[in-house]
Amino acid sequence: MRSGRWLLVAWLITGALAAGQRHYYAHFDGSCTKFATIGLTWATGPLNYIGLNPSANCKVPEPSK
Repeated sequence: MRSGRWLLVAWLITGALAAGQRHYYAHFDGSCTKFATIGLTWATGPLNYIGLNPSANCKVPEPSK
């Protein structure tokens, strides 16, 4: 079980590094799309380095008038 935890930590750190290399943190504007894309990049971890480039599109409903 310990090795599984370390593998998960290494997986997420690799995803965080990939997001940093793509400058997602520097251009973060707080939008749902940017937040989801960063989360997907973290979740895909090392797969980012073999060509996976996750992105998300969020549509937040507008309040009624």
